[in-house]
Amino acid sequence: MKMPRQLRWLPMTVLSLVFASLLVFLYIKTQAYDASNYFENVALLRQIKQLDAQWELDALKSKIGLNMSYDPLVNPLSDLNKLREQVGEVGTSQARDDASVRVASLAAYQKAIQEKTRLIEHFKSHNAVLRNSLAFLPTAADDIQKLVSQAKGGDQSELKRVSAQVNNVLLASLVYNQAASDDQATEIAVELDRLAASTGQLPTDLADGVGIFSAHVRTVLREQTVVNGLLNSIAAVPVAARIDDLNDILSREQLQAAAQAQQYRQYLLIFSAVLAGLLLSVASRLIRSYAVINRVNKELQGANEGLEQRVQERTRELQEAQSKLVTTARQAGMAEIATNVLHNVGNVLNSVNISADVVSRKVRASKAQGLAKAVQLINEHAADLGDFMTRDEKGKLLPGYLNQLVEALAAEQQSIGEELGQLTKSVDHIKEIVANQQSYAGTASIVEPLQISDLLEEALRLHTGELTRHRVTVVKEFAEVPVLLLDKHRLLLILINLISNAKQAMAHLVDRSRRMTLCVDVVDKSNIRICVKDEGEGIAPENLTRIFAHGFTTRKDGHGFGLHSCALAAMEIGGTLTAHSDGPGKGAAFTLELPCKALEGSL
Repeated sequence: MKMPRQLRWLPMTVLSLVFASLLVFLYIKTQAYDASNYFENVALLRQIKQLDAQWELDALKSKIGLNMSYDPLVNPLSDLNKLREQVGEVGTSQARDDASVRVASLAAYQKAIQEKTRLIEHFKSHNAVLRNSLAFLPTAADDIQKLVSQAKGGDQSELKRVSAQVNNVLLASLVYNQAASDDQATEIAVELDRLAASTGQLPTDLADGVGIFSAHVRTVLREQTVVNGLLNSIAAVPVAARIDDLNDILSREQLQAAAQAQQYRQYLLIFSAVLAGLLLSVASRLIRSYAVINRVNKELQGANEGLEQRVQERTRELQEAQSKLVTTARQAGMAEIATNVLHNVGNVLNSVNISADVVSRKVRASKAQGLAKAVQLINEHAADLGDFMTRDEKGKLLPGYLNQLVEALAAEQQSIGEELGQLTKSVDHIKEIVANQQSYAGTASIVEPLQISDLLEEALRLHTGELTRHRVTVVKEFAEVPVLLLDKHRLLLILINLISNAKQAMAHLVDRSRRMTLCVDVVDKSNIRICVKDEGEGIAPENLTRIFAHGFTTRKDGHGFGLHSCALAAMEIGGTLTAHSDGPGKGAAFTLELPCKALEGSL
C-alpha cells in the first residue's frame, strides 16, 4: 500500500526533531560544566587552612602576652564556618560517585573544628589565670620590698635574705614562663618551700605578703603546664588534614566532571554529524518538491482568477446584507434605549404620583379654611372689635385660636415644602435619566462625591409611600465606607430598581412579615458592596442565569427591562451586579460591587 504524500515526510520530521532534541540536551550538558567552581572551592579551602593556622598563632600570642584581648580567638571560628558554607560541589550528580566519602570528610572536619573550639575555650580560661598571676607577681614583689625597707628591728639579715629569695623566685618565674622546663619548676618549688619556712620569723604583714606572692607563683607553675599542654593539643587537632581530605575529594569530583563533559562533547559531535546527514537528505527532497510546487502553483493561479471574480460578487452581496443588518441593529438599539428610559422614568413617576397625591390631600385638608372663618368673624365685629375681643366668649377664644392656627399652618407649610422638595428631586432624577441616555450618543458620565448610605436613604424616600402601603419593614446594615467619586444618577437608578423589585417580590406574602434588608460594606479593602435582600417569592435556579437578559421576566405584568438596564448601568460605572436565591419562596439578594478603581476617588 502506497503511503499518502502528506505522510511521507512524517518519519523524517520526527527523526529530525528527536536528533535536534538530543543535540540541545547534550549542548546543555556540556555547558553545565564550569571549572571555575572548582578553583573557587580550592581557594576557599586555602583560606580556611590559613585561618586555622592564624587561629593557632593567635593562641600562642595570647599565651606569651602579645595579644591582650581574646577577640582574635573568637573571630576565626565564625569566619571558618562562613567559608565552609561557601564550599560547593563540583560537577554534576552523575559525576559524583563518592558522596558518602564527602559527607564523612565534612563530618570529620566539623568534628575537628568542634574539638579545637573546645580546647581553645579551655586555653582561654587557664591562660587568663596564668596571665593574671604573672601580671601580679612584680606588684607583689614590690610590696614585699617596701615592707622589708619599712621594717624596724628584728633580724635585718633575715629580711634581706627573704627579699633576695623573692627576687630570685620572681626572676625564675618570668624565665619559666618564657621557656618552661621541669628542672626550673623544681627549683622554683624548692625556693617557695624555703620562703614558706622563713615566714614564721617574719612580721605578720610581711609574712602575708610573702604568702600571697608564693600562691601566685604556684599558680603560674600549675597553669603554665596546663596551658602548654592545651597548646600542644590544639596544634595536634587535625583540621589541616581534614581540609586536605576535602581538597582531594574536590579534585576527584573535578576530574569526574571534566571526563563527563568530554564524553558529552563526543556524543554531541556524533549526533551533529547524523543530523547534518538528515538535513542534506531533506534538502534534496525539498529541491525535488520545489518543481512540483511550481507546477501546482501555475494550476492554482488559473483557478484563482475565476475564484476572485466569484468572491467579488459574494462580497458585494454580503455588503448589502451587512448594511441592512446595521440599519436593523440601530433601530433595535434605539428601541431598547427608549424602553429603558420609559421603564426608569416609570419607577420615578410612582414616587412623583405619591408626592403629588400627598400634597393634594394636605392642600384639601388645609387649616387655611379656619383662617378664613376667623377673618370673617373679625370682619363681622369690625365696629366693636375691642368689645368683642374682651367680653364676648367667642372673641376671647379668638387670639388663642389664631395662635394655634399659625402653628398648624407653619407645620403644614413645612410638610408641603418637604413633599414638594421630594417631588423636585424626583423630577430632577427623571431629567437625569433622560440626560444619561444621551451618553450612548457620546456624552460622558458626570461623577461627584457620594456617600453610599445617603444615596440609599434617598432611594428609600422615593419609595416611602409604596413601602408603607405594602407594610414592608426596612432593615439597614450600613458599615462605614469612604466618600466615593461616582455617577450619582446611574447608581440611584440601580438602587431604585432593586428596591422596587424587592418590594414587588413580597407584594403577595400573607404567611410572614415583609422585610427588606439593605447592606453596605467594604470587601477586602478593595471593593464596595451594596446588597438588597428580600424574603419574597425567590428565583428558580434555571432563571438565575438569564435574570438580567433583555425582555426576560417572571411576572405576568412585567416587561424585563428593569434588571437589564441595571446591569448595563453597573457596567458603565465600572461595577458588577449579581443575583442569588436559594430557590422559589426563599427570597433573593441582588449585590452590586464597585471595584478598586471606584475607590481611587475616596476623599
